[in-house]
Amino acid sequence: MSQRTERRGIHVDQSELLCKKGCGYYGNAAWQGLCSKCWREEYQRARQRQIQEDWALAEKLQREEEAAYASSQGSHPLPQAQSTPPHASLAPFSKFEEKKSNEKTRKVTTVKKFFIPSSRMTSKKAPIERENRGLRDWREIFSPSWEIGSPTEETQESKTPSPSITRQSSMETDRVSKDFVDFLKNLRPGREIHKQCRAFIETMFNKKDLGADELSECVQDFYQNLSDRLLSHFKGSSESVEKVMDQVEKYIMTRLYKNVFCPETTDDEKKDLATQNRIRALHWVTIEMLCVSMDEEIPEVADNVVKAITDVIEMDSKRVPRDKLACITRCSKHIFSAIRITKNEPASADDFLPALIYIVLKANPPRLQSNIQYITRFCNPSRLMTGEDGYYFTNLCCAVAFIEKLDAQSLNLSPEEFERYMSGQASPRRPDSDGSWPLGGSPSGAPTDPGAADPVLAQLRQNLEVLSSLSSRQEKLTEDARSLQSELLSWEESVRREVQDILERYPLEIRPPPLAAIDADNVGDERLPPPLTPQVFAG
Repeated sequence: MSQRTERRGIHVDQSELLCKKGCGYYGNAAWQGLCSKCWREEYQRARQRQIQEDWALAEKLQREEEAAYASSQGSHPLPQAQSTPPHASLAPFSKFEEKKSNEKTRKVTTVKKFFIPSSRMTSKKAPIERENRGLRDWREIFSPSWEIGSPTEETQESKTPSPSITRQSSMETDRVSKDFVDFLKNLRPGREIHKQCRAFIETMFNKKDLGADELSECVQDFYQNLSDRLLSHFKGSSESVEKVMDQVEKYIMTRLYKNVFCPETTDDEKKDLATQNRIRALHWVTIEMLCVSMDEEIPEVADNVVKAITDVIEMDSKRVPRDKLACITRCSKHIFSAIRITKNEPASADDFLPALIYIVLKANPPRLQSNIQYITRFCNPSRLMTGEDGYYFTNLCCAVAFIEKLDAQSLNLSPEEFERYMSGQASPRRPDSDGSWPLGGSPSGAPTDPGAADPVLAQLRQNLEVLSSLSSRQEKLTEDARSLQSELLSWEESVRREVQDILERYPLEIRPPPLAAIDADNVGDERLPPPLTPQVFAG
């Protein structure tokens, strides 16, 4: 027990977040601790080594085949031209060489053809068809949003099972396309950028057999080549290039989202389920176990915690990697705000990571691994290497890695306690087996103040007291209502008896009214003139 008297907490040196190559950029667990730039270089070198090894193996097999063929023909020596036909021995090697050559140059060919001018393209169509295509591309840059989609894109997007999702996706795609066209109208190379983006999207729709890494490589190569061309056009203005690349990323990834997010060739879905089950199994982890510097009893802190959870959950509803990063950034800023309010001082990096782990455990974001992999593969690499977006994303990857490897030592618990909590036999948020409620928030079991040690238990007790008071008040109110109801019934009966007695004592007699003249009620008729008397005149 003495070994656990001092909490170890969660601490990650900031140098561990940087690239292992020492380039100064942020690393990523998905890239083995390297940044996107160093990872691509390592990937290219490993790929070249693999190609060279394949070549060496092919040459070795070729020599063995030639030696075996020569030994089999030793008993019947023939001229070289007759015994070993050129196509018999060179055909397998030629096919292997052609296959490796295509594999080696596939990426370069895929990307280069987007930047070849139309005058240098080898087209199999008639000149008039090329001219019509060019005119159509020129009109598309100024056409409305509902006229922009290519037939290939519409065909791909019409294969969605749910009609409501199809309508929502179509509306969002039209809106993004219209915004992209409006943005490019103010740029001189806007027509060429739009044409290259559309050609790239159409090409990516046809690459259904590629894996996630190959798709990511194609997208990153397109980003890099387009960025280099824009950098030369804007004469070194990195801000202008970044604005254009943000719009290009938004347009391309909105179109390709359903094809490249959690593809069937990967195990992203399996990782999502494993991470989700892992977080569910860790539902018992309290804020004290992680040494989080946040007091949820403060209304402002609780509000920031709710907003942080909402932002990290909302990440799954976004389609653009930049928008997903924005959700992570907003979540992180709410966490920093909650820590600052609790401590009354600026939050440090050591306080941020435990709080981020706590938010992820409470939120259990949907498809967390798929979203992280999607951002890693298809986000503009400059955003992940530097800036606050890259810093917060790197911390999120560290938080997920910590959750996957979380053990008893990480939470300063004994292995027995950790196993009991994981199996559900006990929980720090439930009564123990003897029926007593745990008073202390310390895993060692030392008695502490319930309100100070575990605010959750204090709030629960307060709520139980309020519920008990409300229950007693409700019972009293129900009893008073019943008494009032009985009094009303007795009063009604008494009134009815009194009315009946009066009717029996004084029966009702209806007498006819007395007859009177028409002017009997007139007052002061003596002052009226006498009535006219009819007179008869003799004729």
